[in-house]
Amino acid sequence: MSARHPIISVTGSSGAGTTTVKHTFDQIFRREGVTAASIEGDAFHRYDRQSMKTAMAKAAEIGNNHFSHFGPEANLLEELAAIFAEYGATGTGRTRHYIHDAKEAELYGSPPGTFTDWEALPAPTDLLFYEGLHGAVVTPTADVARHADLKIGVVPVINLEWTQKMHRDRSTRGHSTEAVQDAILRRMPDYINYICPQFTETDINFQRVPMVDTSNPFIARWIPSADESMVVIRFRDPHGIDFSYLLAMLHDSFMSRANSIVIPGGKLDLAMQLILTPMILKLMEQKRRLG
Repeated sequence: MSARHPIISVTGSSGAGTTTVKHTFDQIFRREGVTAASIEGDAFHRYDRQSMKTAMAKAAEIGNNHFSHFGPEANLLEELAAIFAEYGATGTGRTRHYIHDAKEAELYGSPPGTFTDWEALPAPTDLLFYEGLHGAVVTPTADVARHADLKIGVVPVINLEWTQKMHRDRSTRGHSTEAVQDAILRRMPDYINYICPQFTETDINFQRVPMVDTSNPFIARWIPSADESMVVIRFRDPHGIDFSYLLAMLHDSFMSRANSIVIPGGKLDLAMQLILTPMILKLMEQKRRLG
């Protein structure tokens, strides 16, 4: 952690909705005049798309049918922790981009499923913003969580997460239902061992809960809308959180525990603005005080 060069990480599983949360942070940064350097979690995959298929096949040959992007073997977690540490110490570092589709291929000039070259983060910046799978991961060889000053978990209930993943992967990535189901099954051990434990490290978790039936996420025709959802917001340390203010500003919200507030899904963006803006400004104030 570094007051001079703060780091914010948003972590969540594939299909959890971290990209949507990133858009809210972008709005806050723009409004408050904060210059952020951004890192995408996919940039720290160890393999490009074709190499990952090869690595999965080799793992399967020796009986490992659970080799996945969720686990440490398929990621550069030590390098990610090192870059967090470097940014915290110096305000510098490097990253790259993983190219998902044709639109990004046109933007970056490389084929889908490949990486761009490593390049230095822009400088100077006010803070580092990470969004991806491993923003609060802790393994025997990589402790990413300890370097981040503000850690956010995006954790829809599991059936909703799978519904969102099914729709995204089929509509924007061209995967079949069977392929998405296979990916979910393959990733399950790593999901349990490396994704879930991060949400005990996070400072705030946003968990969306559908108010409609998602019993079988693999046949759902559409993703439950914001108005068909509630969001549980859990604070690891509720000290200093003005719950009375939040309850007054977020109509139809209520406290479920001493450290948790439940809000209508349609008010998630407003809730994030109300909760996160003062936290970001506090980080910026601490940074300014140190010169």
